[in-house]
Amino acid sequence: MNLMSWIYCSILVVFLLTGCNEQAISTDEQVDPVLVEYPVVYIERSINRVSDDDLTPVTFSPRNPAQFNAGARLIIKNNAFADSPSTTLTSELFTDEQGETQAIDIRDLSVSADGQSFLISIRAPEIADADENEQPKWNIWRYQLADKSFQRIITSDVVAEQGDDLMASFLPDGRIIFASTRQRLSRAILLDEGKPQYTALNESGQDSAFNLHIMQADGSDIKQVSFNMSHDLYPLVLQDGRILYSRWDTMGGNNKINLYRMNPDGTDNQLVYGWHSHQITLDDENHVIEFVKAQQMPNGDILLLVASTDDEIYQKRPMLINIGQFIDNQQAIDNEVVTSSAQSAAQKDLFTDSLYNFNFSDEINTAGRLSHLFPLPDSSERYLLSWDLCRVTIDAEIKACGQLSEQELAQEGLELASPWYELWLYNGKTNTQQVVAKTTEGYMLSEAIVMQASDNPATFVADKSFGAGLTVELANEQAAAIHIRSVYDMDGVDSSIQATNPLGIISLRDPALTTAAQLPARFLRIVRGVPLPPDEVREISNTDFGRSRNQLMREIIGYTPIQPDGSVKVKLPANVPFAISVLDANGQRIGGRHRQWLSVKAGETLECHGCHTGQSELPHGRPEAQPASINAGANLGGVAFSNANPDIIPLQAQTMAEADEMVNGLAQLSADIRYIDKWTNSDISALNPEINYSYQELATQAPAGSDCFNNWNAYCRLQINYVAHIQPLWQLPRQVFDEQTAELLSDNTCSSCHSPLDSDNLAQVPAGQLDLSDSVSIDEVDHLTAYRELMFNDAEQEVIDGIVIDKLIEVLDANGNIVFELDAQGELILDAAGNPIPVLTNITIPAVLSTNGANQSSRFFDLFKEGRHKDMLSVHELRLLSEWLDIGGQYYNTPFYSQD
Repeated sequence: MNLMSWIYCSILVVFLLTGCNEQAISTDEQVDPVLVEYPVVYIERSINRVSDDDLTPVTFSPRNPAQFNAGARLIIKNNAFADSPSTTLTSELFTDEQGETQAIDIRDLSVSADGQSFLISIRAPEIADADENEQPKWNIWRYQLADKSFQRIITSDVVAEQGDDLMASFLPDGRIIFASTRQRLSRAILLDEGKPQYTALNESGQDSAFNLHIMQADGSDIKQVSFNMSHDLYPLVLQDGRILYSRWDTMGGNNKINLYRMNPDGTDNQLVYGWHSHQITLDDENHVIEFVKAQQMPNGDILLLVASTDDEIYQKRPMLINIGQFIDNQQAIDNEVVTSSAQSAAQKDLFTDSLYNFNFSDEINTAGRLSHLFPLPDSSERYLLSWDLCRVTIDAEIKACGQLSEQELAQEGLELASPWYELWLYNGKTNTQQVVAKTTEGYMLSEAIVMQASDNPATFVADKSFGAGLTVELANEQAAAIHIRSVYDMDGVDSSIQATNPLGIISLRDPALTTAAQLPARFLRIVRGVPLPPDEVREISNTDFGRSRNQLMREIIGYTPIQPDGSVKVKLPANVPFAISVLDANGQRIGGRHRQWLSVKAGETLECHGCHTGQSELPHGRPEAQPASINAGANLGGVAFSNANPDIIPLQAQTMAEADEMVNGLAQLSADIRYIDKWTNSDISALNPEINYSYQELATQAPAGSDCFNNWNAYCRLQINYVAHIQPLWQLPRQVFDEQTAELLSDNTCSSCHSPLDSDNLAQVPAGQLDLSDSVSIDEVDHLTAYRELMFNDAEQEVIDGIVIDKLIEVLDANGNIVFELDAQGELILDAAGNPIPVLTNITIPAVLSTNGANQSSRFFDLFKEGRHKDMLSVHELRLLSEWLDIGGQYYNTPFYSQD
């Protein structure tokens, strides 16, 4: 009997208890012999936070996982029968002085592979009148069936309160992986970088960032294994031993949660699924979905409970995701035309059509509402459901939808009753269901597990060892490496192929065919996101970010040349989020910014084929999914590249970067943008000229941290702050004197011409309508005038009666006629002479510089190529301006700059 027939035939009998507005539910339960021996564990919670006087609904947001929803309890039953006795495991954990149970929060049930224990996250009661940072932390607890013990994993109160710990799962070797704000290694790295040690906020600036950690079964030896600027959540131990988890990608204005995968030790961390799959159509309506809290079915499929973006809507939609063959809903990993989609190919196999018909709508749905689903870890196709049966309110009475005809359900004025999620067992093979646990109105059963051994326990994946994926020399330096086969590889297409270069990188890597000046990509910049401190450490104003908050604060980790074939292999810091930018010969970014954070474990080398466009939906960053590299490397081993330096002999299939490493060692990041020709065979071609944009050549202060690169270590960072490093360029004296007479021939100091006062201290319109003075801006007191003038639109000015004022012009309508001021009745307003008053407006002067980067600020940089500004700024100064704009043109890139 299917679900709809089951409802409409009234096998489900609903009794309304007048005055109490409660339901008593009875069913024809059938004995399930498999479940007789297996305890069922579930969370019961109040739908409203019990500590709130205004009955605030509980909310569950993956962007705020530490949210405290007071009013939950943890219950265990001997088996899945509704009448089986139950025990509340948390009833005596936290009591007040009178012995009364206090309101706590509970979440994230996870059962061990042998079914003998489970993990759960609990937050202790709220402390009255305490600040948020003084409230208790989330802790992980373990229940063991053998002795019925229930204890906090980390026994030390001090250690337990060092961070919020959530979403724990057992690894096959008994260790525990979990999401935490502890940021164990990230905090230590902050000290090594010369910063205070603090728990960084996520990129929204609202809450502490969760990253993945691993600890021993007794809570010792806690290690951080993921390094994101925002949340890494819901680690799922897959059957193959790898970790599938949800990452909040929110760099540079992105705001999506995607699926990533890595080894338990943090190596091979990669985007797996979802970047272009958040906009989907469900029930003929467009929805934005997130990929959170994945589960793995016994057959290996990935199950997600897709949630509404409304935090107060608890219903979910079950969805199977085929990550084995797809990287996005419409993009298969083999890059072939697909006839199905990842998110729909197997949906119909999960439930019957009738039960699958869950949705996010607040309209009446006879299938009811689903909040949680737990697949039993065997091949029985059974699931525990947190299910709200369809109930409606008619004339202040609650009735089950199964009691009403289709005509009655269609009548106006019906409203869904308040949520009442109870626990059911659904059998997919027989399409039957039975009640497992009941609750009362105002409460819901939000999560459940069965303590049953898995038929497909995860295999053990050992941490990578030296010589088997890790390099001891790199690890000793707390460093890693990245190898890009070619930056010209755009989704498997050689982007360097042009009408003038039909051979692509085959031509580029031949010094006799292509000079260095003809190479499009010359340098690689590595950028690090600056962790945001919490307010109690340093309260950051939005003005600290400058023109745009999108890029937050950025540091430059360093530079390295790109080899002629587009390859790069370079040493870089381990265990920090970084992004890469490809630069031209001027040190300016070409193409868009990197859109997600990468990180590499100490000793690891990240292998990457190349790049992809921002609009591309092709596989990227997932080794088995990427198209073949455009750079096949050396054709033959033991033979130099065509017409290239005979002293660098590659092995077969090696890139130029790999061959260079064999001869000259692994490239090291530099503070300077430096190129020395190492590939030209001087017997065949002339050597290319060197490039060296050096901070040492600046007459103003170099970016903080540049000296570190004289003896590089993994904590070297370049910090550019507008006040210290950019404003001095405009104030730097640039007078030209006669060599014989010392007569001042010209004053090219930027702020001399670009000033509201001339040499006689009289008012003037700054040259080019651009004021580069270091006065406090009248538009924003936290900024200097020059910054506002460069980065924001302004009004054209003129001098009238010795005063600089904004120039006003008459407003014209679409026909070119003057627009006059009108009163409230639409009548002309006349001046004292009886003439109509024209409407006046400013003339907008667009910003000179763009936070989108130097190449988007060409109007400024072109001034120094030709005309009277030619060479007024040195190439070293232009490089400094370029890199500052490329990373976002921030006012500060150091959170503590104003306190220095």
